Amino acid sequence: MATEKRIGEGTESTIIGDWWASLEGLHARIAHRFTRAELRERVRRYLSALLERVERKNGWQLAEAIGDAGPQGVQRLLNNAKWDADPVRDDLREYAVEHLADEKSGLLIVDETGFLKKGKKSVGVACQYTGTAGETVNCQVGVFLAYYSRKGTAFIDRALYLPKEWTEDPARRAEAGIPQTVGFATKIELAKKMLDRAFEADVPAKWVVADSFYGRSHALRRWLEKRGRSYAVMVPKTNAVRYRGRRKKIDRLIDCLPEEVWTPVATEEAPNGKRPREWVCLVLSEDARKGMRRWLLARRSRENPDDVAFYQAYGAKETPVEELVRICQARWAVEEGFAEAKGEVGLDHYEVRKWEAWHRYITLSLLAHAYLVVTRSSARSEQEVREKGGITVLPR
Repeated sequence: MATEKRIGEGTESTIIGDWWASLEGLHARIAHRFTRAELRERVRRYLSALLERVERKNGWQLAEAIGDAGPQGVQRLLNNAKWDADPVRDDLREYAVEHLADEKSGLLIVDETGFLKKGKKSVGVACQYTGTAGETVNCQVGVFLAYYSRKGTAFIDRALYLPKEWTEDPARRAEAGIPQTVGFATKIELAKKMLDRAFEADVPAKWVVADSFYGRSHALRRWLEKRGRSYAVMVPKTNAVRYRGRRKKIDRLIDCLPEEVWTPVATEEAPNGKRPREWVCLVLSEDARKGMRRWLLARRSRENPDDVAFYQAYGAKETPVEELVRICQARWAVEEGFAEAKGEVGLDHYEVRKWEAWHRYITLSLLAHAYLVVTRSSARSEQEVREKGGITVLPR
């Protein structure tokens, strides 16, 4: 089948050949969330269709892949059927963690992506900035939490950002089906809620990673520190830190350092043949009571020394600088995750407009993406087992 060819290179492997059984196992995990047999069957076929080579994962083309005469069944699943997307989200997190968890390399990555839209009816749509377009455009913005480890990267939570022009407009709220309990929340607040859920679920991740939009938030960094959570976040060059008794903007602080402090650090994430980036790391302060330390890191390429990225980190004081560099660079895995989820399972292909339908579509798409990530990881593990000799266990 088409999906078999997309999951990995080893199409003759046991896992790839038996991908359907693995998908059935995933469906079995969430089946109890759907009370009617007809709905359970539709969800099974819907997940399968998301994994097929369908050009656009919209109602009509998914219906055709499922075998329906029209999009009504798909539309009912997303808009009118009785089921709650949040428990399925919890099943998604459990599934991803069960197969990708790694105590040593596990990280939580906070990031956002935009969904470009036309018109003003889609819930949360507004003229706002998104990195997806690199400018201010008419779009929706979703905040996401991903789990990263050496085994792969999968999304485990999602939240739709609602601008005030939506939360303060009763007519638009009612038309989009926004619950009365949902009020305005900043993207930072949405990120905190998702991180709290991950912490409560004991997701095995020692560090939280984020880009500069989230990293620049002093409130978010302090919130993590109060919970004893390590972080390594990008920050804008205009951020200021206290170093050796004086408060300076970080770009000026780094500019004052001598050339010899810049050190090339090779990591597994560096592409083959590419010269390692140069890094510098400054110890900012100690949190002696918790045995923690704060650092400022800067990264530049040898080819373009003026292109500098900055990071602030907080973690166990014995953390080696090579580990800090690995953690900082791992953030880019979420960008690859968004590209995969949009390209492979149509994360941004939806045509739904209402609050509940958005969360349903996104959750099922992320579940399909997690299935691909887990299956690829299992295929790699199988190859390792085959080379060493042993028995492969298929994922549920």
